[in-house]
Amino acid sequence: MSTLPLFSLHHHTTQNLQTNNQNTVRYFSLKPKMETASSNFSLSQILNIEEPYSSVMLGVAALLAVVCYFWIQGKSKSKNGPPLPPGPWPLPIVGNLPFLNSDVLHTQFQALTLKHGPLMKIHLGSKLAIVVSSPDMAREVLKTHDITFANHDLPEVGKINTYGGEDILWSPYGTHWRRLRKLCVMKMFTTPTLEASYSTRREETRQTIVHMSEMAREGSPVNLGEQIFLSIFNVVTRMMWGATVEGDERTSLGNELKTLISDISDIEGIQNYSDFFPLFSRFDFQGLVKQMKGHVKKLDLLFDRVMESHVKMVGKKSEEEEDFLQYLLRVKDDDEKAPLSMTHVKSLLMDMVLGGVDTSVNASEFAMAEIVSRPEVLNKIRLELDQVVGKDNIVEESHLPKLPYLQAVMKETLRLHPTLPLLVPHRNSETSVVAGYTVPKDSKIFINVWAIHRDPKNWDEPNEFKPERFLENSLDFNGGDFKYLPFGSGRRICAAINMAERLVLFNIASLLHSFDWKAPQGQKFEVEEKFGLVLKLKSPLVAIPVPRLSDPKLYTA
Repeated sequence: MSTLPLFSLHHHTTQNLQTNNQNTVRYFSLKPKMETASSNFSLSQILNIEEPYSSVMLGVAALLAVVCYFWIQGKSKSKNGPPLPPGPWPLPIVGNLPFLNSDVLHTQFQALTLKHGPLMKIHLGSKLAIVVSSPDMAREVLKTHDITFANHDLPEVGKINTYGGEDILWSPYGTHWRRLRKLCVMKMFTTPTLEASYSTRREETRQTIVHMSEMAREGSPVNLGEQIFLSIFNVVTRMMWGATVEGDERTSLGNELKTLISDISDIEGIQNYSDFFPLFSRFDFQGLVKQMKGHVKKLDLLFDRVMESHVKMVGKKSEEEEDFLQYLLRVKDDDEKAPLSMTHVKSLLMDMVLGGVDTSVNASEFAMAEIVSRPEVLNKIRLELDQVVGKDNIVEESHLPKLPYLQAVMKETLRLHPTLPLLVPHRNSETSVVAGYTVPKDSKIFINVWAIHRDPKNWDEPNEFKPERFLENSLDFNGGDFKYLPFGSGRRICAAINMAERLVLFNIASLLHSFDWKAPQGQKFEVEEKFGLVLKLKSPLVAIPVPRLSDPKLYTA
């Protein structure tokens, strides 16, 4: 991505969901409680018609409510075509906003789906949203009608942290978007490129192990999220422009950067009134645009300094030696049909820092939290590591394909805790018919991956952490099977799957092979989710590392 409420109108309207799969959403009921003595009061007495204008005002208010209601209904009805998908009854003007709770939006959608079906409409102010909650409906949107639904729904705050939506994440599908994606894949994410950059990942992982071994000697607890963040942040920034965070800055600056990036992704995950009532977007009632500008300004200054130094270096290194930023500056004007401005270059750097770092860190944190809180899972991983790597050796990336149980743990982690629980919301470029229902142009499309991954129709004991299920099937991260979509599917599938898989697996394998992990005294490991655009651990994962390898040289860089 500290978050503001997703929809602050929900004060007393939504109760906590039931713990089993029969979750229900309870709307409030307007049942006035009156004293027994009041039971003989007439409606006119209750309304106090002695006030000369009260009945007139009541009538006007009622008339306005009726007009607004039918106006919304008229807007939402399909004309001369199939009906809209089913969904909960909306209120005038605000739609279903008062009944939605930011902290459990994905589970609320899951519960509403049980009543209204896997393709459901939700009214978010003046915005119509469609919620997709089954593999079949996901296939319709992400494969059958892939081109129509290939755009993402750009929020107001997204315009700030991506310089007007000029990046890969928010750019509309077309020539410009294809060139941005191609440049990133060719220079950052191909198998040859990743193999060539292995020394970078190895060095940064070793630095993390060394730092943690120093903490272990002191018996000090470690914030695993911060250390994993620094390792991955350094890998990504070294590949982009050659810079790292090290030495005395590792803890202080690392925490500051992690908080900054986390705050940006948190703001992106808050559903903004300006997105639901575009006429009022200029007023920024929640102050989210203002907050985002403050955070982005700090990263923008960093990008400006880095780009200024790199402009002077263009052409001074061979193509094999240049980093990602040097590559972008060299080729930005090569394509006359889709030239890149310096703003485009900065937006790509922002994508790599926010998308490449934050999501990988959160996936790694969830994996470590699930593992250290489950001794039986930890022991199976240790047995596999000891057999493949050995206690007299350190983990190398070449070991990873030989660790099927660890790979299954990562897949199961992303099943239970998908990094983007509702994916990045899509937007259709034209009115479409999906499964016999009309989806009007420019609808906001939520793919509820969190619910799809926990559907008992497709998963045995869906709420249990069972890595063994992935030893028995061939499911992967490529989005071909629509019951498992941790990185999405179709044209907008994550471009960095290969890098993310290597970063996460290499980090957690190295941490688990090098150390035992104990909870600080009086504490226990917990795995609780905090909902947002990016799913995160609710509480930081803090543990005390205990070296488990006998040779001290294995804890040096």
